[in-house]
This record gives sequence, structure tokens and C-alpha cells, in this order.
Amino acid sequence: MTARMQNPAVLLPELNQHVQGLLKTAFGSGVPKTTLELVHLRASQINACGFCVDYGTRTAREAGESDQRLHAVAAWRDTPYFTEAERAALALTESATRLADRSDAVPDEVWDEAARHFDEKQLAGLLLMIGVTNLFNRFNVPVKQPSDQTGW
Repeated sequence: MTARMQNPAVLLPELNQHVQGLLKTAFGSGVPKTTLELVHLRASQINACGFCVDYGTRTAREAGESDQRLHAVAAWRDTPYFTEAERAALALTESATRLADRSDAVPDEVWDEAARHFDEKQLAGLLLMIGVTNLFNRFNVPVKQPSDQTGW
């Protein structure tokens, strides 16, 4: 696959600097790094962002994730490999990524379960990671960013 154009982060270098700052903030929110990596991977799977799925799998492995858990992220509800907190984060990720799929995009039960496991600062970090991942996906998918090239 060939990209339609250079990655926007290359064309707008200040963009990358600001996005990296947002990621640093998310990773400093108190949410376990592996949970944030799972969130990134799941949102990228939903959005069919090959670059981010590939990159997210590699960074999750570097953070200590097992292949077994990484292979199961797409079917997290039906596997025993995730904690209750991780499941709450993944459910929040799915709802916040698929905003247009239902009138109540993030139902109270999804939010309440996430709030049971994460304090407000951590919830903000989760939402930031979900938002930044969706930003990555919305740049990479339209330009057809190949997964074997440097993007961000």
C-alpha cells in the first residue's frame, strides 16, 4: 500500500509536538500504561487503522503485554484475560469511539462502570487517550498510511 500523501504530522511538524504532549499527559494520568495501550489498540481496531493497530501492538508489547491478550482485544468481552478495570476502559473506548452508533453514545452503565474503577483524573486520561487515538486514526486512514512506514 502506498500513502496518498505524506502523513499530516510530517507536513505539520508542530502538530506532532502537540500530540506528543497530549500523549504524555494521558500517560501521566495514573491509568496503567498497559490499559492505555489496550485502549489505543481497541479504538484503532474499530476504526480499521492498520498503521495504529500495528504500532499499538508493538508499543503494547514493549509495555509488557502478552501476545495472548493482544490477540484477544477485539473479542475482550468473550475472553478471560482482562481485569474488570480493563474491561471498563475497553467498553468506554468502544462507546466513545462509536459516538454516532446510538442516541446515548456513552450509556450511564458504561460510564458508571468506568467511574467505579478510575477516579476523575484517570477518566480524563482515558478520554484523552481515546480522543488522541481517534485523531491518529482520522489522519492515517484517509491518507492510507502504510503500517510499515513511520507516521507520527
